Amino acid sequence: MNDNFDRAPGAGRSRNHPADPGLLAASGDGDAKTTLFNQREPLRQPRTSPPFSENNISDMIGSGGDCKRQNKPQQSANANNASVSRGSNDVDSLVKTSKLSATAPEFVPSGNNLYEDSSSYDDYESDYSEPSLASTVTEFLAHLSSSPGSFESDVEYITSIFNSWVTTEELLQELVELIYTESTAIPNFAYTGARLCNYLSHHLIVSPPSGNFRQLLLKRCRQQFEQRDAAVRGDPEIQKKFHSFVLFLGELYLHLEIKSKNGPPNRANVLLDALKDLMKSLLSNPVDANLICAVKLLKLTGSVLDDTWKESGKPHMEEIIQKIEKILLDATCSRDVRQMLLKLVELRSSDWGRVRASAASNATPENDPNYFMNEPTFYTEDGTPFTAADPEYAEKYQEILDRQDYFHDTPDPGDNGNEEYDFDDEMDPEIEEAFESFCLESERKRQQ
Repeated sequence: MNDNFDRAPGAGRSRNHPADPGLLAASGDGDAKTTLFNQREPLRQPRTSPPFSENNISDMIGSGGDCKRQNKPQQSANANNASVSRGSNDVDSLVKTSKLSATAPEFVPSGNNLYEDSSSYDDYESDYSEPSLASTVTEFLAHLSSSPGSFESDVEYITSIFNSWVTTEELLQELVELIYTESTAIPNFAYTGARLCNYLSHHLIVSPPSGNFRQLLLKRCRQQFEQRDAAVRGDPEIQKKFHSFVLFLGELYLHLEIKSKNGPPNRANVLLDALKDLMKSLLSNPVDANLICAVKLLKLTGSVLDDTWKESGKPHMEEIIQKIEKILLDATCSRDVRQMLLKLVELRSSDWGRVRASAASNATPENDPNYFMNEPTFYTEDGTPFTAADPEYAEKYQEILDRQDYFHDTPDPGDNGNEEYDFDDEMDPEIEEAFESFCLESERKRQQ
């Protein structure tokens, strides 16, 4: 029983028993223990490997071995001795072949490539490069379009930038083209663009032999003007661009000033004839888009054109109105456009809605039915309304004034009757406006 009992640790618990029991009989007990221990299943490797020292790493790299072979207990002593000797040799060789210097101006790790990100530096420089004339003009015009009220305060600064930038004929032509393009492309910018063109025509310093800013601008407008007959019959996109040009030219005629030697500045008469021809071209092809553009142009410049042509004895406005009346008789346009044309004819018959000063001064309750139109409405104590048109207006109005004077002269009890209470100085205009807004808001909430 003692012979069969094995006292070795783990004896009898081995999962892999020897296939031939004769192997145990052929050797001694010690050999049998050793054979059984060696034939056991190898221990499970740890989940995390212990850290390697620099000598072990250099030894593995130098010898080409793997981690498993270095971890064997049978070779640990030889591996340590070999690593010490090989490590010292590797250090000596690295020192001899190294290009590092203690006096170098800076240290750059070997893993970094100095030239691999050169494109990123180029992109950085391109993002922060100097702006071009086109981008500067576009930015300025976008600012004026979004904030037209700042024109007076910003136009001088904008002009100073252009004077420092535009110094050659080529740059001046580019500036003219940019301003013309943006003025006819940005919606509702024709008015501000025309004012800017007028200011630049008087304050830009550069004046090449080919012409100053105003002359180059008029040449650019003439190029588009010569294409009017084809544009009014083009596709909707071409017509839209042409209509923007027509309205910009109308604003330019109203705002572009030409200095005269004696007297005030004059308008550009060349634009006067151009507007007449543009009007005839629009009415020659009476589609809705062309007719709407003609109505807008006449509402914009009709009074000025009519006065100028009357002074020179030219019946151009009469011819235009007659042409519109013929279009109304043909009734080829839509109903809405037809109403616009009718309103335009009525507007011209009323002298473009203007009220002459002489007629206003001679107005009386007998000859002007609207004489009391803007007079206030008062109410009596019983709630009866009365206005300046009532025969008893003067008497009742005087009673109201007397009552106001009575309250105005009433002394303030808090002051013991020594000072008058002035209703007019009770609130300053800002406080009064805020109080009225508060009352209106309270009334609106109460109605909801």
